[in-house]
Amino acid sequence: MQLTDLSILNYKNLTQADLSFSSKINCFIGYNGMGKTNLLDAIYYLSFCKSFTNPVDMQNVKHDADFFVLQGHYKRGNSDEAIYCGLKRRQKKQFKLNKKEYERLSDHIGFLPLVIISPADGALISEGSDERRRFVDSVISQYNKRYLNELIRYNKALLQRNTLLKGDMHDEMVYDIWEEQLAEAGVYIFETRKAFVNEFIPIFQSRFNFITDENERVSIRYQSQLAERNFKESLQRSRERDRILGYTTVGTHKDDLEMLLGDYPIKRVGSQGQNKSFLVSLKFAQFDFLKRASDLTPILLLDDIFDKLDANRVSRILSLVSGDSFGQIFITDTNREHIDHLLTETGCEVKFFFVDNGEVATL
Repeated sequence: MQLTDLSILNYKNLTQADLSFSSKINCFIGYNGMGKTNLLDAIYYLSFCKSFTNPVDMQNVKHDADFFVLQGHYKRGNSDEAIYCGLKRRQKKQFKLNKKEYERLSDHIGFLPLVIISPADGALISEGSDERRRFVDSVISQYNKRYLNELIRYNKALLQRNTLLKGDMHDEMVYDIWEEQLAEAGVYIFETRKAFVNEFIPIFQSRFNFITDENERVSIRYQSQLAERNFKESLQRSRERDRILGYTTVGTHKDDLEMLLGDYPIKRVGSQGQNKSFLVSLKFAQFDFLKRASDLTPILLLDDIFDKLDANRVSRILSLVSGDSFGQIFITDTNREHIDHLLTETGCEVKFFFVDNGEVATL
């Protein structure tokens, strides 16, 4: 799959840009804060119907403008696809495929598979379980439509049950209705996550071993309350406690991924370099998994990923992504000479763009 060209109008600090891309490697060069990451975010937006860095849509409109427009043309398999997104202040967002507006934005998820590796990935190790659940959901939702629909259904039922709890509602029949919805969706989510993690682990371990060229053992472990409990019965038993607390204490919204280096959580024992290698390997495994599951080669976005990695690991990453198993790649870096030297060694076709205060020029 390939993004052939991209048009941007009033997105974040980018006033206007009309860009055509290489089918292999594209590099956005410029100082920090100039808009390189915003370019990657615009590409991300066309795959996920939202920003990677700011979920509040109106805050992605350029400060002195009333709207933003993103348009991309893609080669997807044997077909050409046009994606349009437009947002005006105080109006509903428009998202179109080949000039036809989506009835539900969720119908677009997975149509243009994409993986992003960025400094924000550090939250997968350092922050709470919601970050790790979001990672799992972002992978599965791109190839499993039912999973995404069950996730939406689950979150709706969870919101309704929590509203009942906060309102001190005691009508048990009303609880039964929403708990039935929670249980049906939750069991499917649990079983799908469990199967995904089991299949994902060896792919992840293989990528880590290649990047590090070391014998460090890494793994991830799926943790869920549903592994040892009947979910529907647990919801019924927890009603009184949940009423006191005002929220639902059991369910797949409490799931977590334990990330291990050797026998210990990497959050406790990992160095900066080990953490970075772990996260990059995790995302490359996501790429491999999506490629296998969707039968499409995802677009890969690499945002400032070479910081805190030694030269050997950087070289291994670049040799990996420049190979035939990877497709179109977008990279950001502050140093043209540095990235130019690294990419020259790959022998790949490379196209450079210079980003300065929201203006983008092809080099």
